[in-house]
Amino acid sequence: MAQGTVQVTHTGTSRWRRRTGEYVSLAAALEAAADGDVLTVAPGTYRENLVVERAVTLRGPEGSPGSVRIAPVDGVPLTVRASAVVQDLHVEGQDSTSAAVLVEEGTPELLDMRIVTRSAAGIEVRGGARPTVRRCTVDNPAGAGIAVLDDAGGVFEECEVVAAGQAGVTVRDGGHPRLERCRVHHASGVGLSVSGENSALEAVGCEVYEVKGSGVQITGRATAFLTDCDVHRTSADGVTLDTDAVLTLADCRIHDIPENAVDLRSRSVLTLTRTTVRQFGRNGLSVWDPGTRVDANQCEIFDSTGDYPAVWISDGATAVLESCRVHDVPDALFVLDRGSRADVIDSDLSQVRNTAVSVSDGATAQLDDCRIRDAATGAWFRDHGSGGTLNGCAVVGTQTGVIVTKGADPTIERCTVDSPTEAGFYVSAGGRGSFLHCRVTGSEGYGFHVIDGCRATLTKCRTERCARGGYEFADGGSGTASGGGPVVEDCTSDESAALRTPPLPETAVQTMVAQSPGLLGSIPGQRATEPEPAAAAPEPEVAARSSKDVLGELDTLVGLESVKREVRALTDMIEVGRRRQQAGLKAASARRHLVFTGSPGTGKTTVARLYGEILAALGVLEKGHLVEVSRVDLVGEHIGSTAIRTQDAFDRARGGVLFIDEAYALSPEDSGRDFGKEAIDTLVKLMEDHREAVVVIVAGYTAEMERFLSVNPGVASRFSRTITFGDYGAEELLRIVEQQAEEHEYRLGPGSSEALLKYFEEIPKGATFGNGRTARQTFEAMVERHAGRVAQHAEPSTDDLTLLYPEDLPELP
Repeated sequence: MAQGTVQVTHTGTSRWRRRTGEYVSLAAALEAAADGDVLTVAPGTYRENLVVERAVTLRGPEGSPGSVRIAPVDGVPLTVRASAVVQDLHVEGQDSTSAAVLVEEGTPELLDMRIVTRSAAGIEVRGGARPTVRRCTVDNPAGAGIAVLDDAGGVFEECEVVAAGQAGVTVRDGGHPRLERCRVHHASGVGLSVSGENSALEAVGCEVYEVKGSGVQITGRATAFLTDCDVHRTSADGVTLDTDAVLTLADCRIHDIPENAVDLRSRSVLTLTRTTVRQFGRNGLSVWDPGTRVDANQCEIFDSTGDYPAVWISDGATAVLESCRVHDVPDALFVLDRGSRADVIDSDLSQVRNTAVSVSDGATAQLDDCRIRDAATGAWFRDHGSGGTLNGCAVVGTQTGVIVTKGADPTIERCTVDSPTEAGFYVSAGGRGSFLHCRVTGSEGYGFHVIDGCRATLTKCRTERCARGGYEFADGGSGTASGGGPVVEDCTSDESAALRTPPLPETAVQTMVAQSPGLLGSIPGQRATEPEPAAAAPEPEVAARSSKDVLGELDTLVGLESVKREVRALTDMIEVGRRRQQAGLKAASARRHLVFTGSPGTGKTTVARLYGEILAALGVLEKGHLVEVSRVDLVGEHIGSTAIRTQDAFDRARGGVLFIDEAYALSPEDSGRDFGKEAIDTLVKLMEDHREAVVVIVAGYTAEMERFLSVNPGVASRFSRTITFGDYGAEELLRIVEQQAEEHEYRLGPGSSEALLKYFEEIPKGATFGNGRTARQTFEAMVERHAGRVAQHAEPSTDDLTLLYPEDLPELP
């Protein structure tokens, strides 16, 4: 067969057709071919744009891989619109606006192809096509490696993306491919990107590495399933989830990540099974926002290369770790913020340089049958509202087993602390806590050390072989939060002297507490019955702020002038009503429940928090704390579970504010058998039965909230007023950046304010515009670009280190 010709072997039985034929162009051969024919292409370069519209086989000659080049000057080199077989071709494209290989219809097979191109995508599958792609290689430094769009699918087996100018594999608009034993590397964007509702990706035995971005990114209600996959050597996070994304990782390995190994936010859900996470620069698991959840089973997180906690749960997120191991890390588990929760079952936390479990800012942690070994501190419940339960846990080889401070109130049951160097259990600075059936053995300091008159409760506890004593109760001064000291019942010790319940304090004995990993280094050596010199007075506890102070903070917020007026008017009504009642006069019954409408990032959550604090200062609410929930926190999967979830959220908000974000999601337009109505009905009844106990604020986009209230008159009647949060203007966004700069000790250099103002005037204000969040992200981007610029200076001056210039601004999205 002559070079540059195409031989067509016909399979038809008609006597009017030739059995074979040779054609001088691919287009002519394709035109002559019928379904089932085989087109064998002679070696050479073909400057044609091929369109395969019949179920033929198009292949290069056997034994000469890569000898057939399809390389047109522009356009799509190869388009497949039928269930054809394309094999052993080398495809080259030069058009940056189109794909090199475009699959639009059918179930074709692409085999042993090499695509070397500078196109929008190396292989693009769309229009419902379902190809099988085997042993193909994509080298596309100008665009995406593989793109699956528009409800298309397909199977990619043993394929490799060796370079990509954007994402290695991108799936969007309902695409749902399966990748088997594929490799994606040296991409300038995300390794695997899945976005948009109904988009899905399944990957088995794949590897993603050497990418300038995140290894795997799932966003916008997309889903993905990764089994036996490796993600490593990225320049950003290993795996990221955002905005209702759902990801399952089974038997995967995530390692050598400079940032967060796994980061998820905005109601995303992650399930990890038998997955290892190691050698990460920030958090191994970083979990943010209400409704965001991680379920990890039989996983291992270890060998941190940075100074951050291995597992970070904050802003109302939830994590469940069962039969997991976390070891060789600076800190194992940090749980922060009201609504955040961690449940750890039958897991090991070991070789922790600082704190194994830290619970703060009103968060909750529950550990059942866990083992904590070789840590500076086993568990530390840090402040007011922080709590949870340690049940059946063993703490071995720590400086201090469990610390409770500043009003935290956990329950510790059937736990043992063995061989602490300072104390088994330490309670100070207004900490509380209930200790039931707990045991301390072999302490080099005290077993239980309770100071400052903290009112902890010890029941049926025991200490053995504690060098400085089994129980030590150092009285606090008259300013202690609870007074009276601990409550002790049926506790025992192997000391010869009987355990004495501490008397009420008569004189002020105050002890300074150093807040560091060596927390107990300054514990006084005297027993409680011996005279003790007064130490320096501690810092007084911060008292609850007055309504005037909180309103002052409200006034410092950028913009929101109409919101501030509304809140002040409401506050004035409540304050005057309270004074009228004190004077024996009738007071108008002002409803305190509110509707907040507006776009994201306009300060709705911040104002809700301040509103709760104001009501607490006025004596209207007992605590004034904020519990933030969304649909996922209230609506269950089966009949009856929604009422339980809603009741639980309401109970957690008792004495404070229940803030329901995107409340309109409880009443979708196509509700059908949706359980959101059950949540609304339960909420309405609770608001009526406990009208003085909780203030409810519902929030969301303006139009959606108007619809929500119009179709739920029972809900609408219980809210006193609607407060609208307008979008920030360019000047207000500039002020937010200026505040951020001042807070972080940066300054805006000459021309920066003007450039920022122009930037915020031109930035798109679509549905994804984040208002204040956008301003903060802009500042963070400026700081990052500033760092990249200043890092090149051998000896930067103070101005170099602090001044942000117009060139530090990111490009407009």
